[in-house]
Amino acid sequence: MNTQELKDFLNLKVEQYNNPKFIESDPIQVPHQFSKKEDIEIAGFLTATIAWGNRKSIITNAKRLMDLLDNAPYDFVMNHEEQDLEKLQSFVHRTFNGDDAIQFVASLKHIYTQHNGLEAVFAKYAKNHSLQTSISKFKTIFFEMEHLPRSQKHVSDPLKNSAAKRINMMLRWFVRKDNSGVDFGIWKSLSPSQLSCPLDVHSGNVARKLGLLTRKQNDAKALMELDTSLRKLDKHDPVKYDFALFGLGIFENF
Repeated sequence: MNTQELKDFLNLKVEQYNNPKFIESDPIQVPHQFSKKEDIEIAGFLTATIAWGNRKSIITNAKRLMDLLDNAPYDFVMNHEEQDLEKLQSFVHRTFNGDDAIQFVASLKHIYTQHNGLEAVFAKYAKNHSLQTSISKFKTIFFEMEHLPRSQKHVSDPLKNSAAKRINMMLRWFVRKDNSGVDFGIWKSLSPSQLSCPLDVHSGNVARKLGLLTRKQNDAKALMELDTSLRKLDKHDPVKYDFALFGLGIFENF
């Protein structure tokens, strides 16, 4: 396929998968339960944090976490009392446990009370064509308070060569405004052109088959290569192609 044929093919796949039906089987359905900006942010951040492994179990556990937060995540984060945290102790998703959940509630409260919220932190450190420095700075700020060292592993750092798939996915949810009702577009201070594709096994394998990526590891260097390829196809909305790569990998075994 030449570049135009590849672009046409991927645009068709974006159309096929970037629609409300996608929500039914995707973790993005969890923040879609909410309408208030801060609820969407906290639900989305926590859901993205545990988004590895089996998708059904990610969705089940993310919904359970919302139940533990009284299905009012922002109110819980800002107004909980010490005894309210006890029920979080029972939570577990793979290596993310109750201690991590309690730490994340504390760190989120710190972000909203001391740093004006999630959007403000990411926007403050954004660069013209990348949010990878923002992600790294966010991790530093998230853990600048007293914290459990074990919880740090649940937030990736692109400046330490991580592809930071889960946070890049969350950023797509919040920044990208599609007209299909999938991504929220609630963060107006950032632009879709700054986003990076959530790179995982599926999207990476499809990208290699299509000649969009040559690097074998799914790391920060691979992400930069994939970003460069996708920006050539659409510099204004490069991560719309996440729908195509993901759909081809997960639903079509491309």
